[in-house]
Amino acid sequence: MQEIIQAISVAAVRIKKAIEFSDTGYSEHTNKTGDTQLKLDIASDLIIEEEFSKVPSVKTVISEEKDEAKLLHEEGRYIVGYDPLDGSSLIDVNLAVGSIFGIYENGMSGSDLICAVYVVYGPRVEMVVAWSKVTLYRLNESGKFIKIKEIKLNEKGKLNATGATQKGWAAYHKKLIDEIFADGYRLRYSGGMVPDLHQILLKGGGLFSYPSTTDALKGKLRMVFEVFPFAFVFEKAGGGAIDGKRRILELKPSHLHDTTPCFFGSNEEIKRVLNEYAKH
Repeated sequence: MQEIIQAISVAAVRIKKAIEFSDTGYSEHTNKTGDTQLKLDIASDLIIEEEFSKVPSVKTVISEEKDEAKLLHEEGRYIVGYDPLDGSSLIDVNLAVGSIFGIYENGMSGSDLICAVYVVYGPRVEMVVAWSKVTLYRLNESGKFIKIKEIKLNEKGKLNATGATQKGWAAYHKKLIDEIFADGYRLRYSGGMVPDLHQILLKGGGLFSYPSTTDALKGKLRMVFEVFPFAFVFEKAGGGAIDGKRRILELKPSHLHDTTPCFFGSNEEIKRVLNEYAKH
């Protein structure tokens, strides 16, 4: 596992440089879910694949930017699902973006996930590794990731990150969000999954929601590349992750790019979602 984490750290440094100095325009390609790919999406995907190709324990890689899984080492043990540059549409306005990795064994369901890693490219580059615990690392002047601290969520938070198109929300979801704001929670939402969830984790708790909507009944966030890894992080940090009614890590994708509604947060906020959604 350490060699996989090391490969991610090397890829992160390369992606950081690409973000800073490479072309940030759109390519002529779209990914499996129909998103027009930035040139940086493609470059980041290639960087990560190249680094994993040097790790014999990685059998297969599955990327948000690839239509199909790619075999790297026949004798490898692990499957790595990743989003090479989550929130890449924020690049042109210079907001934080990230990379997300889920390391799986034997399959690609939530129950097969054994480690999750994400990287934040912001004013500072930070990497969070969730294995037996959740640990924050920060890139130093020498290009090395240095351990900063362990991350643990409070039982109750103060932040509310509300995603998806509001006009497509169910009435009960809108009621839930309105009541949370009425209780004094602060809105923190950039539109980037990595920085928004990172903020909730480092600020002690809150709720991130991307519900089912009338135009996306299963949500828009991908299980294998985004949702499962962050569900793993939040559970290891002492919080929870649900689809509204079920624990996310109990879900099984019907295909590589399958999506799900999702809620991540500290325990009090997750209980609140469960109580409201149980009525409907």
